Amino acid sequence: MRLRAFIGLFVSACFLVAAAAQSTPPPKEVKIDNFTFGPAEVIVPVGATVTWTNRDDIPHTVVSSDKVFKSKVMDTEEKYSFTFASTGTYTYFCSIHPKMTGKVIVR
Repeated sequence: MRLRAFIGLFVSACFLVAAAAQSTPPPKEVKIDNFTFGPAEVIVPVGATVTWTNRDDIPHTVVSSDKVFKSKVMDTEEKYSFTFASTGTYTYFCSIHPKMTGKVIVR
């Protein structure tokens, strides 16, 4: 009887760990390189964190068009992260180089 109880607890614990792993979406990475955001469009679930990394030799920023998020000026290899709490489409650009644009779609 003890073995059955142990197996029951073990299986329950496995389900809890699996559920916890599913509740936190994996982070998404966007690279800034050669005056582009790559990928230019990212689709993530609510609660996901997107991290931008400046791989260029010159400074860049990440600024949402609707002012929901805004990074500081990032030098080479600096990062900026934002966690998306609401569904929607978030367009963004580099305030230093406004022709650089991207989009995060949160579903």
